[in-house]
Amino acid sequence: MAAKNDTLRLPVQIRSERFRSYDVNDFAPATNRDQEWKNTPLDRAEPLMGELDGSRYSFGWDAPAGVTTQWVPRDNDAIGATGLIPEDVISANAWTQFGEALVVSIPDGHQTVGPLWLTRSDLGDTPRALHTVIHAGADSTGFVVLDYRGTGCIAENVEIVADPTSRLTVVSVEDWAPTAVHGGAVFVSVAAQAEVTHIQVSLGGDFIRINPTAVFRGPRGRLTLDGVYFADAGQHIEHQVYIDHDAPDCYSRVTYKGALQGKGAHTVWIGDALIRSHATGTDTYELNRNLVLTRGAHSDSVPNLEIETGEIIGAGHASATGRFDDEQLFYLQSRGITEVEARRLVVRGFLMQIVQEIGQPELEKRIADALEAELSHTVI
Repeated sequence: MAAKNDTLRLPVQIRSERFRSYDVNDFAPATNRDQEWKNTPLDRAEPLMGELDGSRYSFGWDAPAGVTTQWVPRDNDAIGATGLIPEDVISANAWTQFGEALVVSIPDGHQTVGPLWLTRSDLGDTPRALHTVIHAGADSTGFVVLDYRGTGCIAENVEIVADPTSRLTVVSVEDWAPTAVHGGAVFVSVAAQAEVTHIQVSLGGDFIRINPTAVFRGPRGRLTLDGVYFADAGQHIEHQVYIDHDAPDCYSRVTYKGALQGKGAHTVWIGDALIRSHATGTDTYELNRNLVLTRGAHSDSVPNLEIETGEIIGAGHASATGRFDDEQLFYLQSRGITEVEARRLVVRGFLMQIVQEIGQPELEKRIADALEAELSHTVI
């Protein structure tokens, strides 16, 4: 277990029973014996578990009129509005040490035109604690891009609060420099009849570990959690997804796809969904697919379900990791396409299915170009 006073340290297999706290001092040191850390290279995560700089930082902001950003102190009501609590040391450490939070507010009833762009770039090598809140008011519509570039060593919690009947899309793009380290959590609260889409795009960086957790706070909510990632030699990319169906008649879909190439490339995806006893009428499904492009790359993929009621529409999961489909390659080569280009076409089609769900041509092109750059130096 992760609690400091747990002397036996028995592994917790059920996600809903993991220890949680806002205070990092309540946690025992992380070890690979813990379920939440068993696939993580702890030596590379270590900078995010010590002292963090929680001061303000520079950021870029481009948004339509009516949407605001502001720095707020730790005791502001916006902090912790999701009601979700950190369940690992990195997330708790960021929560303990951040000084002020950056809050993005979409007012009640506001219908935004175009994406709201929040850029963090070249934050340096000093470990930092960040806290970001995105709040979509009742009956509002919003599209927020969290853009990470250049150097950075950050532990961050992102809280996404969708009030009743709101429609919110948040796309997080980790396009870091090769040495960057980024860990933390995304907390999502979905109110009654709200619709939230969160898309995680993990490309650059040395170590990426972002764990989304979502909870339904009212009936007839809808949630989509998508992800696309590409790991190169020596790169570690990890996502542990958790959805808590705590209200009836809610709908959720999780789809993560990744590609790996090069010696030591490692990806981890863990998907957990809990359907509580009162969450009747639930419809949930989670899917993870990984395409291994070269020898020496390794992917871990584990989907899980906890179901406390049989009165549901459906609950399922699927996971697969493999190499190319020989029939697809044969078909393309029979049309005069070289083997190398045929393999790249297969990878493009595999990953672009998620990218095309974003619905913003400018952002889709940027991600497609980044994936193309990855494929340009792929050695099959």
